[in-house]
Amino acid sequence: MEKAALRRKNKALRKEFSHEERETLSLEISNQVLSLDIWNLEYYHIFLPIERQLEINTQYILNILQGKDKNVVISKSNFSTMEMKHFLLTDSTRIRVNSLGIPEPLDGVEILPEKLDVVFLPLLAYDYKGNRVGYGKGFYDRFLAKCKPNVIKVGLSYFPPEQEILTIKSTDISMNYCISPKKNYSF
Repeated sequence: MEKAALRRKNKALRKEFSHEERETLSLEISNQVLSLDIWNLEYYHIFLPIERQLEINTQYILNILQGKDKNVVISKSNFSTMEMKHFLLTDSTRIRVNSLGIPEPLDGVEILPEKLDVVFLPLLAYDYKGNRVGYGKGFYDRFLAKCKPNVIKVGLSYFPPEQEILTIKSTDISMNYCISPKKNYSF
């Protein structure tokens, strides 16, 4: 299926879940994340969910990371440059929701992408090859291209993979894993 059709399909599927169902699925995904062999690393990038897009609640994973004393990094998007800057999440980090509904840090200690060990990725759909469909602006592909080659890329999804995504570009960066509520997929 093509990316545009997958975006429409999975946005519609997300709307079918109640708030309670999304919370339960998000908790199940966070429990699945615990089984990955990624916990001996230091810097973990995580997205804060866009509530109006009904994204996975990453607070559960964030609690795990903080409980394991990991360095957690979050992003701030610049829509004029189409790039993201990344900041260490601390107890004093102030978060603001921007006009698009994205929770972002106002300021903080900037962390370069090369320093990251694990990146948790938002997505709308993915396939059995580890290809991912996001919202179509390319923020995460540009960001991942700046990370070190061995950064571990972990997608988070309510749904199982699609058979195949037909409209993959050369700039699309595939994932190492995708975590769903009932199963971890490795690519």
